[in-house]
Amino acid sequence: MSTLTVAAAQIRCVAGDIQANTELHLEAIEAARHRGADLVVFPELSLTDYLSSPDMHELARPIGAKEIASIAAASQGLAISFGMIEQGADGRFYNSQLMFSECELLHAHRKINIPNYGRLQEGKYYSKGSALTVAALPQQWNAATLICADSWSPALPWIAALRGADLLIQPIGSARGVVDGGFDNPTGWDINLRHTAMTYSLPTIMVNHCGTRGGLDFWGGSRILDQTGRELACAGEEPSLLIAELEITDVVRGRHNLPTLRDSDPEFVHQQLGQFLSLTG
Repeated sequence: MSTLTVAAAQIRCVAGDIQANTELHLEAIEAARHRGADLVVFPELSLTDYLSSPDMHELARPIGAKEIASIAAASQGLAISFGMIEQGADGRFYNSQLMFSECELLHAHRKINIPNYGRLQEGKYYSKGSALTVAALPQQWNAATLICADSWSPALPWIAALRGADLLIQPIGSARGVVDGGFDNPTGWDINLRHTAMTYSLPTIMVNHCGTRGGLDFWGGSRILDQTGRELACAGEEPSLLIAELEITDVVRGRHNLPTLRDSDPEFVHQQLGQFLSLTG
C-alpha cells in the first residue's frame, strides 16, 4: 500500500492542563479516523501546550504514564504523533514527540536544536536529544520527525533524508513576535518548509498551535506539502483538521527528476567538516 492518508490536527491546547489536552487529542483522533487517516500529527508539546516557563516537575511524564497510555490505546488502525514533556530515565527533561501505532511505540524523537534567543528560552528547561532516527510506518513509508527549531539547523533535514525518510513530520510551536529584529515567523516558516520539501522531495506535515494565551500569539497555519513543496492543505488561525493523500511513487519520481539528495555527497561534507574542526579545535 503506497498511498498514505495524513491528518494535521491543529488544536487549541489548554495551557498546562494535561487532562483537557488528552481529551482534545482523543476527539481529533476519532475525527481523523472517521475521515480515513492513516496518520494524525499534533503540534509540538501538544499534551501540555507550548509554555514559556513550564513547571517541569508538574507537567513532565515518563513515556509509560497513564495519559500517554490513553492516547496509545486510541492508535488501533492508525498512527498518532503527539508532543509531550518527557521525564527521561536519566532524570532529565526532554521536548519529545512520540508516535504510536496499534498501541505500540513506533518512534520517539527528542528535540535536538534547543532555542535560546528572543522569547524562546527552552535551554533553561530541556536537555538536547542526541539521535535522529526514522520510523517505519505500516503503510511502507519511512517518517522522520523534526521538532520546530530542529528544521532551522540546515544539516538535520538533510540527515533525515539521508537516513531514508520519505516523509517529514514537523510539529512546531510558533508564535508571533518571539524572535527579535522584526523577524516574521509565518513567512519564515513558509520559506523553510517549501525549501526542505522541494530540495529533498520530502512531503511534510507541519502542525502548529493556534490561539492566544500566556502572552503568546500562535498563528496556526498548519499545512501538508507534497514532494515539490506544493500545499495540499493549509489551515488558518482556528482549530482545524487537515486531510491529504500522499503517494510514495510521487516521492520516487520527484527524487529522480530533482536528484538533490543523490548528489549531495555526504563524504565531501564530512571531509570539509573534519578540516574545519581541525582548524577551530
